Amino acid sequence: MPERSPPSRLPPMNALRAFDAVARRGSISKAAEELGVVRGAVRQQLAVLETFFGIVLFRRDGRRLVLTEKGRAFADSVGIAFGILARASAELTAGERRMLRLGVPSAFAVWWLMPRVADLQAALPDVDVDIIPMAMVEPLARHPDLDAVIMGGEYRPAPDITAIRFMEDEFGPVATPDLSARLGLSTGVEALAGAVALTSRSAPRLWVDWFAESGHAPIRFARTREFEDLLLAIGATRSGVGIAIVPRTAVGDDIDRGTLVAPYGFIRRPAGYSLSIRSGDAKKAAFVRLADWLVKAGAGPIPPRAR
Repeated sequence: MPERSPPSRLPPMNALRAFDAVARRGSISKAAEELGVVRGAVRQQLAVLETFFGIVLFRRDGRRLVLTEKGRAFADSVGIAFGILARASAELTAGERRMLRLGVPSAFAVWWLMPRVADLQAALPDVDVDIIPMAMVEPLARHPDLDAVIMGGEYRPAPDITAIRFMEDEFGPVATPDLSARLGLSTGVEALAGAVALTSRSAPRLWVDWFAESGHAPIRFARTREFEDLLLAIGATRSGVGIAIVPRTAVGDDIDRGTLVAPYGFIRRPAGYSLSIRSGDAKKAAFVRLADWLVKAGAGPIPPRAR
């Protein structure tokens, strides 16, 4: 590798754009499609960037490109930088109103946020909150197009990101009363061995976390069925297909009406829900008001219109 360039010099912008696209999309083909160029052009720009720094940013794992440790750290910073530029450009032409793009787990958006969206808009009358449902929730550093992301128990601290916890979370296994009685779930956790466990790709660790945090030894289920999204897993639970681990806020009405039961109750998750924002935005008025609203709404009851 050649000598490193002086730190005062910035790498070529096209090389940074190609690197950011590959880091986010996970492949040269998808990055080339996003950028509207051929794959060879993306490879060339990646080579330019690695030559510029004298550092390997990707390694090959079979047919996949995987970021090195230094590559991942740089990708997070580049994503943040592009996000700042994108938001600054939008604010420059937005006039008096501003747009705030909020990434939200799709299931959480349906069962908690959308019933309160009128209250949210009233609290931020000069801000258009664009709610972006996310089937697979990823850290904000990987989404330069978003201004903030709501994260559940999967949140992990990241550099240059501020996380504001706004609501506790309880979760547990739920099933229809008929299925619970047929399996004898009320007799003990061991009865889960005869159940079909329902999981989702959007929250894949819920069963693992529940066994760990409830103190029960893991059970080998009769069968496991995976769905793309937690909303689909909850729908399958309501139809009697199997048993799912779900947040209490998602099925409170079902429990009250008796259409679902929680044979082992619910346990509190330490992580809860957090608003994840870039540290540079933490003191901006729109983000402060959004965080304040979430904290107040998270501590309050479900609004009547959501029941």
